[in-house]
Amino acid sequence: MKQVSQSMKDGRIEVLDVPMPALRPQGALVRTAWSLISAGTEGAKVDLGQKSLLAKARSRPDQVKQVMDKVRSEGVLRTYRTVKARLEEQSPIGYSSAGVVTQLGELAAGLAVGDRVACGGGDYANHAECAYVPATLCARVPEGVGLDEAAFATVGAVALQGVRQSGVTVGDRVAVIGLGLVGQITVQLLRAAGCEVAGADLDEGRCAAVATFGALTATSASGAVAAKELLAATGGVGYDAVIIAAGTKSDAPIELAGLIARDRGTVVVVGDVGMNVPRPPFYEKELTLKLSRSYGPGRYDPLYEEMAVDYPIGYVRWTEQRNMAEFLRLIGEGRVDVKPLITHRFAVDAAAQAYAAVTDPASGSLGVLLEYPRSALERARIEIGRPAAAGEPVQGAVGVGFLGAGNFATATLLPALTADARFAPRGVYTPSGLSARDVAAHNGFAFCAGSPDEVLSDPATAAVVIATRHASHAALAVQALKAGKTVFVEKPLAITETELDEVVAAQRASCGLLTVGFNRRFAPHVRKMVAALARRSSPANIVIRVNAGAIPATHWTQRPEEGGGRIVGELCHFVDLAACLAGAPPTRVFAMSADPHKSPLLTDNLSVVLGFADGSVGTVIYAADGDTAYPKERIEVFCEGKVMVSDDFKRLSLTQGGRTHTSRPQQADKGHKAEMKAFLDLAAGLPVAALTFADCVSSMAATFKIVESLTTGAPVAVPPIFRT
Repeated sequence: MKQVSQSMKDGRIEVLDVPMPALRPQGALVRTAWSLISAGTEGAKVDLGQKSLLAKARSRPDQVKQVMDKVRSEGVLRTYRTVKARLEEQSPIGYSSAGVVTQLGELAAGLAVGDRVACGGGDYANHAECAYVPATLCARVPEGVGLDEAAFATVGAVALQGVRQSGVTVGDRVAVIGLGLVGQITVQLLRAAGCEVAGADLDEGRCAAVATFGALTATSASGAVAAKELLAATGGVGYDAVIIAAGTKSDAPIELAGLIARDRGTVVVVGDVGMNVPRPPFYEKELTLKLSRSYGPGRYDPLYEEMAVDYPIGYVRWTEQRNMAEFLRLIGEGRVDVKPLITHRFAVDAAAQAYAAVTDPASGSLGVLLEYPRSALERARIEIGRPAAAGEPVQGAVGVGFLGAGNFATATLLPALTADARFAPRGVYTPSGLSARDVAAHNGFAFCAGSPDEVLSDPATAAVVIATRHASHAALAVQALKAGKTVFVEKPLAITETELDEVVAAQRASCGLLTVGFNRRFAPHVRKMVAALARRSSPANIVIRVNAGAIPATHWTQRPEEGGGRIVGELCHFVDLAACLAGAPPTRVFAMSADPHKSPLLTDNLSVVLGFADGSVGTVIYAADGDTAYPKERIEVFCEGKVMVSDDFKRLSLTQGGRTHTSRPQQADKGHKAEMKAFLDLAAGLPVAALTFADCVSSMAATFKIVESLTTGAPVAVPPIFRT
């Protein structure tokens, strides 16, 4: 299918042939008929993409800070790889479209195949022939409303939410500053609500346009002149509400709003404008300042937007979806008319010209629509081909496919694999067809795919890397084992004990090879510690401290049904590390939480004691509430007069006989490169002693018992659920 993409490096707009998006349970696949280009939001994104790296940094100081924090915690090289990968990737663009439902997920409520729907969401309603959209971001289109009109629904919902925030009623006087697409729609909505409306915009043509929608006055002047003209229309009283729909870094709109609002009036900011609020008018008039957050309640809430969990109407009357549906109703009744706002229509193949019109002030663009063909979309696999520089595969090459290719996979796993000459990239699947194509094209893969089946059925693919979200790991591992592939699963192997049992059963039935991304076992520091402990005759005392840092509660890893929580999703790493150092799987677990207000599964501040058969003890201190400027990981091992310490894999010391020997590698190495070499060894039929399937299963089994111990408040035995 065709999809419009933007290069993050230079802002270039391209139309690419990509696999179909994956259908998920909470939503629908929608065949797009029309999509709307937002001149404000998308124009700003294109403008940012075209800037130099320095200009990008100056415009996004928040992201610069994130990069510097990553440098401190993970080093310059890994940070460079991550930033480089992000800049080189193709980004989806667009957030307002309309089409017809072609497939429906089993949990998608309120929709049916064949429904005409308007779609919203920057991660979903992109400029593409087909889109996956959660049910809560789809609104049925009433009879008599064209799909070209319905494509305005998301932008209309933005305008409608701004009107709602103003709290205006019939007869109120309202001024709209900024008469672009959102401003033009806002004027119509206010007139439909029985308000007297005035407008302000530096473009005379836009001022003239709102007169046709019933605005009593509009001015293209600025500053004090504009304030004088607008106040004159109210007899000097001022406006009950002022809605700012402009897009500019200037403070001029909010300064004008303060001048023209009436005593104790309301100012609502919808557009991305300067926010240096002038104190005198806002204080002297005791004005109320409100910000309108996009389409309405539900925006930025992953449970609403990703998982399609709707808010009860008795508590939240107007959500994103309900705002979209109401806007469509107003179009259907003729109270809002978007047809005069359509200035340009382009076929999707001409998307570059469409964006050129949007970013060219001389074009007079307002509503710019992309139209999509009605041709067949059934292309689950798209051949990319090897780049000329890649050369021929070496003898003993291993064909490897990727299921999932997010930031960690592209910035860490792929570079580690690429360093091994045996790596022969085959196919890539991701839920987003665009990202699958992008990763395939940049990393020399033969094809990209719209389903895992296409990768697993490829006869030249001997091994697969599973790097999707945690909830799909076990099911994909089972499927890959049944397909006869050697499997690498990024941790965790499973998010429930039942899933773990299913993977074990699949491995036994297939006698397949599977390993998990427990990379710390392969770190040079850990290998040296393991070698030093190999000849011990007494138990070891192992302490692992993890300064993990906080993750927002809304992040997908924190949702039990998708990420499993941080114990299952990340702490499993350190359970496995302790088992590696002890040389045996844990037999007993006891955990205590430092999060009294969190459920055991979602605890991310805790201490865990692990018992081993030989009497060794491992203690894992996992803290999410520390300062991220402090090093992340420290490993201490005490045994037979020796003390070994690894500080964040940057410094290793051995103290024995009153003397300390210290080594410092040039670069912190957590074992990813050696881990990927071991994976290719496994696929090539070579023995890998550092990590066996039994180790992987035992570490996951012990991790699940941590949650049980937190629940019961007692130590829990770890049964040997797998024996070689």
